[in-house]
Amino acid sequence: MPDQLPPLQTLRAFEATARRLSMTGAAEELHLTHGAVSRQIKTLEVHLGIPLFRRLTRKIELTEEGASFFGTVTRLLSELAREADSIRSRSDTTRLVVSSGVSFASKWLTPRLHRLMARYPDLDVHLEVTDTWVDFTKSQVDVALRYGAGLYPAATAERIMNETVSPVCAPSYLERVGGLSNPADLDKCQFIHEIGMTATWERWFASVGLPYSKTRGPGYSHGSMSIEAAIRGEGVALGRSVLVAEDLAQGRLVALFPKARLDVEWGYDLVYRTGNGDHPKVRAFRNWIADEIRAGA
Repeated sequence: MPDQLPPLQTLRAFEATARRLSMTGAAEELHLTHGAVSRQIKTLEVHLGIPLFRRLTRKIELTEEGASFFGTVTRLLSELAREADSIRSRSDTTRLVVSSGVSFASKWLTPRLHRLMARYPDLDVHLEVTDTWVDFTKSQVDVALRYGAGLYPAATAERIMNETVSPVCAPSYLERVGGLSNPADLDKCQFIHEIGMTATWERWFASVGLPYSKTRGPGYSHGSMSIEAAIRGEGVALGRSVLVAEDLAQGRLVALFPKARLDVEWGYDLVYRTGNGDHPKVRAFRNWIADEIRAGA
């Protein structure tokens, strides 16, 4: 097979020339002479046994075969570059790329990252915030923190925190409604909803043996947004225990019925590339976050 493959430098010269439709432009990009680019393309055409360009008076055009070959070369060179970049990032022991969901990053992770950097000053920490799943076969992400059922293809997941939900609101809102002595009093409140959550107000009311009053209220796509709405005094939210802990501690929110907690099927997982758990930077992050969770328990 190696004898059947054209030299790599001829492919680079061809890709740049085909993309620019200019040997002069390709030569400038590759820091070669026009003659060197022309010779490499000629070598490639001889190797393939077909012309790849039509040489016109003042321009060049791809032949039909050249256009087809250009698509294949572009795709393969891009895949090769991505894989090389991925391998470099895996071998880099100082650059740590962390991916976190939006709400967890906002309410839990970001306020603590300075302690990770202080503990491991040689780590170059990069945080990517997205709820989109990470494909570890293509991504440069080293560790991901995700909220879900714990099922992640082609990756290893460690459950780091489970969660419960219970009603929370701002102290000012509690005062405005005249206090809430028991769950039945929630009838006079506006509810704040987190769209897509499996632990809903209907399920929480069922857990305390009350009918759901179906009180209308604003809905938010992220838990962090519903918490901020509660802090603003828009109503009562089902506070997710991990996300509201700091706001409760600082008095921005109050827990209305702390004993009436509903377990959530989902939890927070630390996810990483299978077989990469003992990589020094991944191990450092795993140790750090475990200590943070213990300290906050």
